[in-house]
Amino acid sequence: MVDSLKKPKFEEIRPGVKVPAKETIITPRFYTTDFEEMAKMDISLNEEELQAILEEFRVDYNRHHFVRDEQFNRSWDNLDGKTRELFVEFLERSCTAEFSGFLLYKELGRRLKGKNPILAEIFTLMSRDEARHAGFLNKALSDFNLSLDLGFLTKSRKYTFFKPKFIFYATYLSEKIGYWRYITIFRHLEQNPDDMIYPIFSFFENWCQDENRHGDFFDAIMKAQPQILNDWKARLWCRFFLLSVFATMYVNDVQRSGFYESLGLNAREYDKHVIEKTNDTAGRVFPVVLDVEHPDFYNSLEKCIDNNEKLKEIAASNTPAPIKFLRKLPHYVSNGAQLIKMYFIKPIRVDRLEGTVK
Repeated sequence: MVDSLKKPKFEEIRPGVKVPAKETIITPRFYTTDFEEMAKMDISLNEEELQAILEEFRVDYNRHHFVRDEQFNRSWDNLDGKTRELFVEFLERSCTAEFSGFLLYKELGRRLKGKNPILAEIFTLMSRDEARHAGFLNKALSDFNLSLDLGFLTKSRKYTFFKPKFIFYATYLSEKIGYWRYITIFRHLEQNPDDMIYPIFSFFENWCQDENRHGDFFDAIMKAQPQILNDWKARLWCRFFLLSVFATMYVNDVQRSGFYESLGLNAREYDKHVIEKTNDTAGRVFPVVLDVEHPDFYNSLEKCIDNNEKLKEIAASNTPAPIKFLRKLPHYVSNGAQLIKMYFIKPIRVDRLEGTVK
């Protein structure tokens, strides 16, 4: 019999509905953009590829995939203590990220309808995929007697405004890194079935193909707008978004290494593999990628992790708030210095690699 005291307590809005995780710099964000600029976008330069992508979305390969089966028909009380807490956090973060994509893509589909029909339909069909993902994850939370109020999230979250080109950079990387995260977990569990602690991971092989198709769309739309890829500003911004996505994932995952250990994975090795693969993939469209093999890259990330551990210790202390702030300040400064150091590691100019396959 499982000791109920081992089950972590989650703050609830009402019985069974979890209070959303506190918004921080590294939690999934909700986005909005300049819809008029997006509607006026000329896609003629790569319209043939975009039309082919639209046809693929219309096929809807995963329309019958997200159906819960007998694998779910059991109690999950064996997942208790810290493992249960980390697993619920994983489901919540994943659900929030997918729901964020749904809201953005749905609004783009609505706003572009009648103005840019190809893009409008693609965004609408991508919102369909993201809604399925979010709903499946939220249903998984119900196995732990919890759920997210997605309507409440819609109204309560702050929305970050990005110009269309920044939406393209950010969502392209989000979709492609999502693919590499999901397929890496799936392949590991396929080879190590004893580490399959919950059946949602058996859905990841098909699921990650949605992520891959979404990423391919953003690749195609950026190629239709070469001006956002072929100048010095593009090179600086691509470096910024690559570093932001990689650093956020690495720090998050190492701090939650217990979750990956429960799947038989080493969080650091897992993230390094995902970063390497995503970085290589980004080189097919971005003019630059990061030199993630430079020794300073992971050394700096590890220093950020050390700083964050110290920040957590200070936050948990009984020290008065002004003293806490003064004690935290050197660690904030150190984190900023490490990120700047990584940013200025000489990038790899893939747009100059003539004759190579990208």
